[in-house]
Amino acid sequence: MTASAYRDHLGRPIVAVTGMGIITSLGQGLSDNWAALSSGTSGIHEINRFPTEGLSTRIAGTVDFIGIPAPNAVERSYAFARETTIEALADAGLSGDFNGPLFLAAPPIEPEWSARFELADRSPASERPGDAYERFLTALRQRPDPAFHEAALFGAISERLADRFGTRGLPVTLSTACASGVTAIQLGIEAIRQGRTTRALTVATDGSLSAEALIRFSLLSALSTQNDPPTKASKPFSKDRDGFVIAEGAATLVLESLEAAVARGAKVLGIMKGAGDKADSFHRTRSSPDGGPAIATIRAALADAGIDESGIGYINAHGTSTPENDKMEYGAMSAVFGERIAGIPVSSNKSMIGHTLTAAGAVEAVFSLQTMLTGTLPPTINYTNPDPSIVLDVVPNKKRQAQVSAVLSNSFGFGGQNASLVMALEPA
Repeated sequence: MTASAYRDHLGRPIVAVTGMGIITSLGQGLSDNWAALSSGTSGIHEINRFPTEGLSTRIAGTVDFIGIPAPNAVERSYAFARETTIEALADAGLSGDFNGPLFLAAPPIEPEWSARFELADRSPASERPGDAYERFLTALRQRPDPAFHEAALFGAISERLADRFGTRGLPVTLSTACASGVTAIQLGIEAIRQGRTTRALTVATDGSLSAEALIRFSLLSALSTQNDPPTKASKPFSKDRDGFVIAEGAATLVLESLEAAVARGAKVLGIMKGAGDKADSFHRTRSSPDGGPAIATIRAALADAGIDESGIGYINAHGTSTPENDKMEYGAMSAVFGERIAGIPVSSNKSMIGHTLTAAGAVEAVFSLQTMLTGTLPPTINYTNPDPSIVLDVVPNKKRQAQVSAVLSNSFGFGGQNASLVMALEPA
């Protein structure tokens, strides 16, 4: 194979995916997750991690089958990331030190209420107002609490992963809301394209579901309150959608230059053809209703991939099931693909796994690649009451066999974070 065969339309190294690992509320590992997702199984259930009496939302896609040493979001997020990375590296046929950079998407988590209350109970009394912080520090000096300390460190997860898997250089931890998983992948793509490495480990994890998180999203009127039955709550693009279902999960992708992957005889699962991102300054949580930044993001990803709209055979939608976001995403896709959008299969994994927040972009990238590898389009379940203002082929309720060679995956997040990926089975 000639050297030019390993370069894209802009002369950059082609980036291949050689390993994948995943955990969602559907289970651990790609095999179990794909079997459940493609069959239309829901992982949404009643919350049993903490009391939900009096709460308007009592359901979620929690991951409760991974053992952790301390019940906090850092330990959960690390455990999910560790397990998906073990799976991805085995899938890629790699052992020993990874010897490439680590890009981690992790939730911006804080110590949970129970830990803060316990610390407050053992803090020395003070009559001075505004002295709580100094009281907490005094209590920690008197009796150090390593679990609490680590739960307050944003970079703790990536440092532990770097030590465990022998990555190279300073691990990067990032948080771009619901676009985080795609952002981590994008950083890995760019590191390889720029010639700074021949491989990159891209991980996205979120184990931050707690009572505090549930209450905060509920105050934003973002969550579904259709608690019974839980499996029917997430209904993207339906007329009676009322909010997203919060969930947990993680995904790891091993990225390599195609040339390096071929040289070591690795199996190539797919190609990261393009990535695009645009900022949206409209609102702290709401997306611009005209979809302008989302439109620009999709177009940037297509341009980066060197293909036009006709090259996309399937779209893995952000598809949150919130009234506003689904409408905005449909408008953005319609603006880019025109009348053709009605004939492009567009499904939402979130109808089954819920919204895995920080992990969503990477989780959906894994499912997008698996869609191409298996020739199976996963369904959008709970689609019984179509929204007449959103005219899409959502692959309603049942999977469909169809071979597609290029997929667009969208992630549009809070804080104006928009990112899209274009993935293909093979280089052009």
